[in-house]
Order: sequence, then structure tokens, then C-alpha cells
Amino acid sequence: MQVLLKEDIDNLGYAGEVKKVARGYGRNYLLPRGLAVMATPEAMNMAEAWRSRAEARRAEMRAEYEILSERISGVTLDFVAKAGNNGKLYGSVTNADITDGLNESLGTEIDRRKVDGGPLRQLGEHTITVRLNADFQPQFQVVIRSEDEPVQAIVAEEAVATAEDEIDTDETDETYEDETEFDSAE
Repeated sequence: MQVLLKEDIDNLGYAGEVKKVARGYGRNYLLPRGLAVMATPEAMNMAEAWRSRAEARRAEMRAEYEILSERISGVTLDFVAKAGNNGKLYGSVTNADITDGLNESLGTEIDRRKVDGGPLRQLGEHTITVRLNADFQPQFQVVIRSEDEPVQAIVAEEAVATAEDEIDTDETDETYEDETEFDSAE
């Protein structure tokens, strides 16, 4: 079945192109949704108008996706989850969790189906791809930390602070001892 596309369709073609598709796909999906029309001579006359409108729409989307791609590339999401000793999570960080975090940090509405990466089940850094369209697929970082890790970091910071205090105290004691030596010498 030959159809003339009225809109850009992922994995099929751009508006104004004539494509050969399976009868069921054309009759049950493309035609009822108004995404395509049968490729007749009358429809071919309208193809140029659809092409020009689609080009203008693609140019707008391209500019929008360039800006969004730059913003996405700069994002690093941090998640805290329960994990075993070997670094495996007891659950997972899903695409929905990642998408919610991304939308919250950017203030956008990106569909969760556009986020690749699957459920993450391991601690560490992961690179996630967002498929905005065929030309724009920015990547960003997701860091998954153990629930125990922040506690260990706080304990380590307290240990460093305590050690610094001890060093300061030792230096202060030496100063007082030196002053008493000078006082007794007089």
C-alpha cells in the first residue's frame, strides 16, 4: 500500500514522502490517525505544502532540541538506595525514577519512554541516553550511592575534624610550655 505521509513519523519517514507500508499498518494506524493519506494524484499535489510545513516545524524542533540537549548533558542525578556488600541494589532505579529526577532538575516534561538505560541495579556511575529524536540523543550521568555511604562520609569528616582539633591542641600546649620557660628564666 502506498501512502503519502502528512507528518514526520519515527522509523518511517518525513512529511511529504511517499512510502510503501503494510496494508494493516496503513489502514489501521496511519490513515485513522491522520498521519498519512493514500498516495493518489490529488494527494501528490498537496505533498509540497505538507513538506514545507514539516520543514518549518522540524527547524523549530531542532532549535528546541539543541538547547534541551545542552541542558541534559550537564545534568548529574544522584540516587541513594539500599545495597548489599557486593554493590548490587536490593531494588532498582527505574526509568520512571530517572525521568522524574531529570524532569524535576530541568523543569521539563520528557516522556519516560525516551529515556534509555533500563532499570539500574548496581552502585556507581551510569551513562543514560535520552532519545529526543534521531538527530538528538544527549547523555547524562546517574550516580547511585549506598544508603550506608553518606553515614560513612560523615563519620570520616568527623574523624578528620577530631584529628585537626588534636593537632591544634598539641600546638597550643607547646606554646604555653615555651612561655613558662621564658617566665621562669627572668
